This record gives sequence, C-alpha cells and structure tokens, in this order.
Amino acid sequence: MQQTDDMEGSMESPNLEFEYGDTDGLTAELSELYSYTEEPEFSLNRDYFEEDFRNHAKGRRWVELSTEEQRAYIMRLLDALEVTDRDKRLKVARAILYLAQGVFDECDTETDVLHWSRHNVFLLYDMGIFTALLELLSMEIDGPSTPSELSPRFRSLCFLDAAAQQTTSPHSRGMDGFRRESVPLNFISQSSVQSLLGNNQACSSAVRKPAISLADSTELRVLLSIMYLIVETIRVEMEDDRPEWRTAREAFKTELGSPLYNSEPFALLLFTMVTKFCSMSAPHFPMKKVLLLLWKTLLFTLGGFEDVQEMKVGVRARLSLPPLPEDSIKVVRSMRAASPPASAMELIEQQQQQKRGRRSRRSAFVDSLEGDSPFARKQPLVKQDSLDTYNERDPFKNDDARDEEDDGDDVDSGIEGEVDPLDRDVIIQPTPLPLLPRPPSERVSFPKGLPWAPKVREKDIEHFLEASRNKFIGFTLGNDTETLVGLPRPIHESVKTLKQDPDQSRTKISKHKYISIAEVQIKREEELQQCPMTMGEEHVQETPAEALYVGMLPSLSQYVIALLKLLLAAAPTSKAKTDSINILADVLPEEMPITVLQSMKLGIDVNRHKEIIVKAISALLLLLLKHFKLNHIYQFEYVSQHLVFANCIPLILKFFNQNIMSYISAKNSICVLDFPHCAVHEMPELTAESLEAGDSNQFCWRNLFSCINLLRILNKLTKWKHSRTMMLVVFKSAPILKRALKVKQAMMQLYVLKLLKIQTKYLGRQWRKSNMKTMSAIYQKVRHRLNDDWAYGNDIDARPWDFQAEECALRESIEKFNTRRYDRNQNSEFAPVDNCLQSVLGQRVELPEDFHYSYEMWLEREVFSQPVQWEGLLQPSDPVAGHGGQGAHGCGGKMVHLD
Repeated sequence: MQQTDDMEGSMESPNLEFEYGDTDGLTAELSELYSYTEEPEFSLNRDYFEEDFRNHAKGRRWVELSTEEQRAYIMRLLDALEVTDRDKRLKVARAILYLAQGVFDECDTETDVLHWSRHNVFLLYDMGIFTALLELLSMEIDGPSTPSELSPRFRSLCFLDAAAQQTTSPHSRGMDGFRRESVPLNFISQSSVQSLLGNNQACSSAVRKPAISLADSTELRVLLSIMYLIVETIRVEMEDDRPEWRTAREAFKTELGSPLYNSEPFALLLFTMVTKFCSMSAPHFPMKKVLLLLWKTLLFTLGGFEDVQEMKVGVRARLSLPPLPEDSIKVVRSMRAASPPASAMELIEQQQQQKRGRRSRRSAFVDSLEGDSPFARKQPLVKQDSLDTYNERDPFKNDDARDEEDDGDDVDSGIEGEVDPLDRDVIIQPTPLPLLPRPPSERVSFPKGLPWAPKVREKDIEHFLEASRNKFIGFTLGNDTETLVGLPRPIHESVKTLKQDPDQSRTKISKHKYISIAEVQIKREEELQQCPMTMGEEHVQETPAEALYVGMLPSLSQYVIALLKLLLAAAPTSKAKTDSINILADVLPEEMPITVLQSMKLGIDVNRHKEIIVKAISALLLLLLKHFKLNHIYQFEYVSQHLVFANCIPLILKFFNQNIMSYISAKNSICVLDFPHCAVHEMPELTAESLEAGDSNQFCWRNLFSCINLLRILNKLTKWKHSRTMMLVVFKSAPILKRALKVKQAMMQLYVLKLLKIQTKYLGRQWRKSNMKTMSAIYQKVRHRLNDDWAYGNDIDARPWDFQAEECALRESIEKFNTRRYDRNQNSEFAPVDNCLQSVLGQRVELPEDFHYSYEMWLEREVFSQPVQWEGLLQPSDPVAGHGGQGAHGCGGKMVHLD
C-alpha cells in the first residue's frame, strides 16, 4: 500500500513555484553560513563584545552611539587585532563578528537585525577591517614552521616595543591596514613566535586526531564568517542605499577582482584553501564556509547570470554581430512545466485500479446497449489538429502507453484491441454528457508557436552545401557558402532560408543564421597563430575574468579536481569510504549526541551541510564556465576539458541516479534554529515530532537550484561535442534523465530535454518509438536547429576513434592559445638585444620584500668577498658577451643591486 501511494504521488507531482536566480533571499543565504551546531557561539560573540564595549561606553548601547563614536570603537578593535596573544585576537574577532551579525541582542525583530548588520558591515569595510582580516586569514593558512620564515608583513604583529602598540590613523597605514616598520628577528619574543606558529600546531594536531570537530577550526570559522558577511551584505544592492555605500560597493568589487592581494585575486587564496583541504594537508579547514565565500566572491566580482547576459549583448555589439534573437532568461521564465511521463509500473497500477472500478458498472452498462454492433469495437478517429492543440498544452499527456512498452503486456491494449467500455459509452450514447469548458484564462496563458527562434550555424550551411554538391555535381568547394552554380533551384531556396528570412531579403538581415562570439574568437585566434608578426600583439582587455584565469592557469587542474572531490563527498548517492575526505569537520560537535533528539538534530544538520556544499560548488562551476566562455572560448574549453577528464559527467549522472523528487522535497532544516530567527526569538522546545515534520515549504530551494545548475553544467560540457555525447549514451543517462522529468519545473525540464535531444539519434529508432511523449516535449520546448536530424537520424555505427581525434584536436588548439597568450618566454628569440652597457646596468630590478633585512650580509657575501675582474671589460669580446660574460657579470650584477 505504501508503494502504491508513492507511485500515485509521483504521478501527481505538483507544479513547483520556483524562481531561478543567482542566489536565494538574503536571509536564507545568511542562515546557511552557520550550522546548527554553532548556535551556542552566538551568545559567546555577544558576551565578548559586551565585555569590551562596557569599558568603552559605560551604560550605553551600540545603537545609541553616533557614527563617529562607532568609528572610534571599531578603530580600537582594529588595533586590538594586532596583539600577539592568540586568545585575545580571537576575542576581538568574535566582537567584530557580533557587530557584523547586527548586534542582535539590541534588536527586537529580524528586520532590525538585518538593518544594523548592513549598517555595521559598511562601517567595518570603511575602517579597513576586511584587509586586516585578510592578513590574519593568510597567517592562519600559511603559518610558517620556523621563525626565519615569518613574512615581513606579519612581523608587525610581534612588536614588543610600546610604540608599536600605539593607535595610528588609517592614513598612516598601508593598503592592507598594517604598519610597515622593519623588525629584526632578535626583537621577536618566544611567545610571539609561538602565537604565529599556532596554526601549524593546530593543523598537525588535526591530522593526528581520529575525529575532527568544530574546536579545530574556531579561528578560521570566525574570520571566514566575518568576511562572508561583509562580501554578501555589500554585494546585495538595496534601493535605499546611501550614495557612499554605492561608491564603497564599486570600490570593493574592483578590489576583490583585481590582483591586489599578493599580486593575485582574493578568490585564488580561497582556491588554495580548497586544494590544501583535499590534499589532506589541512583537514581542519571549514570547507562549507570557504566554498560559500568563494562562490559569493566570484558572483560579486564577475557578475551574476543577468550580468553575463548584458555583457554578452555588449560584446556582440562591439564585434558588429547582429543582436540576440531573444532574451533567454525571459523565455525560460515564461515557460510552463509539463506533466512527467509515467513509468510502465505506474501505468499498470493505474489500469488495474480503473478495471476494478469498471467491473462494478459493467453489467448495468451492457444492459443499456441496444445491440452488439461491430462498429462499437473500433477506436474512434480524432482529427490531427485536435491532437496538436491538446498536446500543445501538455506534451506528456495521452501517450503513457508508449513510455516503456517492453515492460508491460497490457500497456498498448487500448490502441488496437477492443475499445474500453467507458470510451464506447461516449461514442454510442445518443445524449453524451457535456464537457466542462476550460477557463479562458488558462487557454490565454499558453503562448502561440515555439518559444525559441530557430538557428543555424555557418558550419551547418557548409555541411548542407557539401552534401548537395557531392550529390548533384560530384565535387566540393571547401568552405564556400556563396557559390551555388550547378545546384538545382530548391537548393538555392534552401540556402536562402538558412541564411535569412525571405521576407527581409532586401535588407539583408540575417534571420536564421547565427554567428556566435565563440566563432569570431576562434577565427581571430587562427589568424594570430598563422601570422604572429603581421597581426602584431593582441590587446587583451583586463577584465576580472581574465585576471582570475591568469591566476588559476598554473594550478587549474588541481582546483577542478578538488571541487569535484568535494562534490562527490557531498552527493547523497555517495557511499562513505575510509579514504574519502571528511567534509563534516565544521559541523560535528566535540561531544557526540547521547539522546535521540540530539541525534536527529545532528542528522538534519549533516544533511543540510552537504546540501549547502553541493549548492555552492554547482553555482561556482557554472559561474566559471559562463564567464570564461564569454571572455574567450578557449578558456572555457580548457576548464571544460579538465572537468571531463576528472569524470565530471559520470559524477553528475551519479548524482541524479536517485529519487530526485525526494531530494528536491527534502526538509533538512529547522526554522527556529536559522539565523537571525534564533538570535531574536525565544527558543521553543524541540521535539522529535517537530523535527520530523520540518518546514511547510513545497520544495527545498537550494536542492532544486543545485539540480538545475548541475544540468546546465552537463549541457555546457556536452554541447556540440560528439565524444562527450557518446559518454552520456555509454553511461545510460537516458533513463536517469527521464526520471528527472518528474519534477514539474519548466527550467529543469528544459535542460533535461536538451540533454535527451543531443543523444536521441544514438539511442535508435525503437527508443524514439517508445518515448514519443518525450520527443514531443523536446519539439515544443527546445530550440530547433535547422538541418538537425535529432528526431530521425541514426548514428549508432559511429566510430569512437573519430571522436577521440576531435578531442585531441581541441586540446591542441587550447595549448596553442595558452602558449601564445600567457607564455611570456615563447617570443624571447624575437626580442631585440640590448647592447648598451649603461642601459643594461641602469635597469631597475624588483627586489624581494624582505631583501633589506639581510642586505648587509648579501653585500659582504656577494660583493666584498668576491674578486672583481675589471680587466675583463678591457678584453675584446662579441657584443652579446659584453654584458653576459663572467667579467661583466661580476661587475654589472653587483652594480645593478647597488643601484
């Protein structure tokens, strides 16, 4: 009985009122930063703040201070962050976190908490808190193993001199908010060194511990929480923002996307944390917070999905390409979901229930018949236009019998056998019951025609003309798409239709032919490869995506593999293995639960933790693919190849090989424990029944968001790639994707149908015959490509080595692109040689940051202790050796550094 209820529930899945966007609401995004295990730390942050604030402003509250008084107190906290005592720094950081959380103890409603959180975050950023936190985060990540490895920027933390502890104005600080005095090693105390080396001890102890808990990542969690609140709050733009806040937002966006932090964007520091965690060298890193901060940083610096669409329109205009035929975001939002195709088991169960209901009325029905007419046994004919009208409303209706006809014997019995008695009643009865008319509003809501304008590529026209010339002439003309001599008139009309709309032939406006930005970039790259001297040096626009790609390029494969490892560990279909990474380090408490209620709460927290990680990784990968594709197609292809080689395609299919409806409707959340609700309202008593009931939402937003993102990633990896499409076929993705159609959400169904469309011609005629409802849905919802034989073509005899050659050719093109644009040493043989001694010796050389600390020792070792062969300059030599020989090196090298 339970199984029957489950099947009926899956057949009657409701429409999901889901609005896809860059993120969920601000409150939901802030609440997902904290696990339910961290709830006691809210009061801890408040206590540390009040303990320090009570000494600064006696008898007053934070909300009662003026802005100048608040600035003065934040400056006091900023100076306190530079103390050498690790515990004191942690207390100050918790006080700052309480400010960023909105001083919730002084607020009465959640709205007040969000208001003061926004006010305090902009104040914290204006006072330079973020750059100070960045220094502390770098110190926590890259804790040196010996005192000699301490970076000069961290030595300012180790001053024991009283003058170093004095408050300085922000104008006297550097870009990162710290003073720049030099400190010799003998002025650093042993306690200060131990404080700076604390992260290495924490890391080594975490590696040795059998189980890692929240206590191992306390400092990192506090720092990452403050930085996440700053990034997310400033990223979200409100209508009532002050002008200075809007200016600060643009400045912060530029700062995060530029290589200002150690000559690399801030996101690369977070990518480094991900790789260190996955390599098991830092298992205590709180990965959920790192991934959330990394995702929001990229979303802020690169831009969201609507920003990508606007940038795409601008790039097409700059390249003199015709505008886009439609706004894809608006088209997808206007689409309606279709009913999912039922499986054979569901159909058989439904038919059995119908037959049981019909038997009770069969005898009375037979008596009402006037005779046994043979015409009553035939299926009535229906006009085709009526079917089209019906199917336009719902492509999955009236075709359940063809879904999986091999699994049931009685599935197609209503097509050729005797007509069902209830259907016969409709035909024979002289006075049929009138059907209830549909409301006119429902009929109006469906758009007429197809949602997408059909497209055709230049390559498709070339293939069409090549086949036509081989058939009618006997030879081809290569890539010529203009010459139509010798071809019959219908071919002329076909080419005219492919290239432009016949009604607009006078204006020469391209209607169907679509030239993508990627095609222009590929053509430009081929010209630069063929004529490097003639074309000159390429002008590369310094965009945030370009700066990010340059920084990621040396270790891109490590970043991709690390992200996929985390995605695999967080997937609900993954089984726990002893050698897998532990992603629960920042959710497990120090003491494991001892009651059933505590175990249920921790179980919900763990599942919620994994869902948030999947959400962050899926959105992060999709953002990278979309922005790199717009910036340059070969950047996108490079990331895509690394994803494919790291088994991203089977990983996503494995993710969807589950009861996807259960995953989307999962209720792994406890509303009363979500921030800021738990910080403002009294905590009710939790019971096992209330935890089982969960919330009242129809679906889980983050899980549906993750599923759509993963489907979009899969589409981007396989689009126009036959070898990767064959991977979908080999891994038997069709039944997995068909089960995902049960989710009645238009956007998710669209990307599932796209994935099914590209592999239909490899699945064979029998599959298409058995899945006509799916084929009809593809026809209605997916864009049509003229000349595409997806609905009737058969390519089951494709040779795998052809696809392998295609992938190898793409990889060769990517390597040529990376070498030409980013390998600075490749054109050294074409660089002119400087033969002038004065200009060579006068060149300024970039010295290391800590060079001036050991300058005297270097001078003694390299200059005074080495004999200089001045007579070498008087000996005749060739021009190149004049500044590259031993004698010149002995003289010139020293003079360069002395200068």
